[in-house]
Amino acid sequence: MTTLIESEEHKALRDAVAALGKRHGRNHNREQLWSDAGKLGYLGVNLPEAYGGGGGGITELSIVLEELGAAGCPLLMLVVSPAICGTVIARFGTDAQKQEWLPVLADGTRTMAFGITEPDAGSNSHRITTTARRDGADWLLTGRKVFVSGVDIADATLVVGRTEDARTGNLKPCLFIVPRDAPGFQRSRIDMELNAAEKQFELVLDDVRLPPQALVGDEDAGLLQLFAGLNPERIMTAAFAIGMGRYALARAIEYARERTVWKAPIGAHQAIAHPLAQAHIDLELARLMMQKAAYLYDAGDDVGAGEAANMAKYAAAEANVKAVDQAVHTLGGNGLTREFGLASLVTAARVARIAPVSREMILNYVSHQTLGLPKSY
Repeated sequence: MTTLIESEEHKALRDAVAALGKRHGRNHNREQLWSDAGKLGYLGVNLPEAYGGGGGGITELSIVLEELGAAGCPLLMLVVSPAICGTVIARFGTDAQKQEWLPVLADGTRTMAFGITEPDAGSNSHRITTTARRDGADWLLTGRKVFVSGVDIADATLVVGRTEDARTGNLKPCLFIVPRDAPGFQRSRIDMELNAAEKQFELVLDDVRLPPQALVGDEDAGLLQLFAGLNPERIMTAAFAIGMGRYALARAIEYARERTVWKAPIGAHQAIAHPLAQAHIDLELARLMMQKAAYLYDAGDDVGAGEAANMAKYAAAEANVKAVDQAVHTLGGNGLTREFGLASLVTAARVARIAPVSREMILNYVSHQTLGLPKSY
């Protein structure tokens, strides 16, 4: 069973990352923070020691992202490069793929994006239309992807495509490493109102020719390999949301202690104090489910981790939105000023409700997989 008390090693990691986050702060330079975190070994804590990583798991990596978020400087690419791509390669990659990618993903000198979402399929792996077909020994990859984070800074993208099963003729998901300079691999930036350091892109793959070694893992593994990356993605999204919620709540608490009206700090009034206390409780409960999900995943229980990861992501997203909303309301008009840095979080907090999977699809998952209710689709 999971331990509810963090180990001394985890506490030390949390404190060290929090100190790094505090040095960089809300107005951090993303490239510098990424470099510093890589040099200190934080970006690859989940990757095998044999390839330059920390030898830990998603438990440790989620601590890193949560604490950076709580300091106001979350790194979205932590969700993608080491958590999704690094995990998939570590579990299913060839020896050559591990040697090429894991050391550089661990120290942050190279990054990898992840492309699954499509214009008509969303993240539904059963409706993905990006296809890979053989051409001699090579693969030809054709299709479109949308809302792919950080393609402009990534050295390659791990693309989810589908290949034809020679036995059944059915299409099954497969993963390919596509270098950023591959002929036929085009990207265009999506104009987002959300102000984030990491930009979003649409990808067009027009008969992108890939060598046999671009295929990650077993061609017949299908969904197993895909969900090996999606479960960590959900856990890390929960960490991202919890960190953001903690940051907003801390700003509100500080303000409620110092802001005085009628000779008393506004935090002395229950109308201010109780909603902040509720926000704290919700964040702590979400963190417990996130820790359970990470524990199950690191223990190799992919089925149990799938359920817990979805619930953790749902709970963390809801707790984050409520915490940010309450923080802004606590500050009143000041909550909308650039000085206090909370207004932009009102939009950013909604991201975890939508990506990488909507809260409604998580409710579908829980109702079908956990409660055994019939599908409506």
